[in-house]
Amino acid sequence: MSLKSSDNAAVPPKGPDPDLYPDLAAAGSLAAALEQVGADLSLDIGPVQRNDSDDNWTVPSPADGREPLSIHLGSQERWFIIEGWARGVRLIHGATQDLQELAKAATAWRAGATLHELRDLCAFVTFSELAEAHERGPADAVTVKWRLLREEMREDIPFPTVRDLVEAAHAEPKLRQLYPFTSHWSLHFTTCTGYPFTWVVPFVDPLRDGRYRVCGPRRGMVIGEADTAEQAIALVVSHLSPDIGPAVAGTARDLAGG
Repeated sequence: MSLKSSDNAAVPPKGPDPDLYPDLAAAGSLAAALEQVGADLSLDIGPVQRNDSDDNWTVPSPADGREPLSIHLGSQERWFIIEGWARGVRLIHGATQDLQELAKAATAWRAGATLHELRDLCAFVTFSELAEAHERGPADAVTVKWRLLREEMREDIPFPTVRDLVEAAHAEPKLRQLYPFTSHWSLHFTTCTGYPFTWVVPFVDPLRDGRYRVCGPRRGMVIGEADTAEQAIALVVSHLSPDIGPAVAGTARDLAGG
């Protein structure tokens, strides 16, 4: 007898693989296992919430700007894989097989520990130079992002003309205060440092003939074409809002109030 869709909806989740996660299986779930470990270690982990499956969980954080810590369970090997985001930026990630280490990291993230405090407490936690800059504030994030983008342009890239474009944009103070990023080798500028980004500044597409097309702010709106990177950037600047300011922390949704 086959199950109807309504019957399937009533089937409880399978639960963690007892071969990989005997401690979770014994406790009944990751939440119950972490609660037990937290009690043993006197940790304030807080609520552990199940997402769409027994493989995905989150630990909310009351710390300003921090999103819930994401925990994913490996399906082929025993791994607790974490990601921590704040204001649209991934600050930390890592993987451990130790439930106690996971509990310590979740507690520290929830408490608002700094990136270095997290790594000192849990060696499996990793973060990038850019994440450190975001932690210091939007001005540092913009500065480091520009430097990393310029370094990336020194490598072998499909559109070498983008290298000149990035340098011309960096030389323009009005654009240097914004957060740059590339998408399919188009050069973009956003007024916030977290994703999703804003689309209020024109962007530049490199053309196969070595020229440039300035578009935007929305894709499909063409402002004009230019023979040189400097001309393309001048077109972008000429279409900037007069009140454009330094990029701020957060996402486009934050700036829109949603």
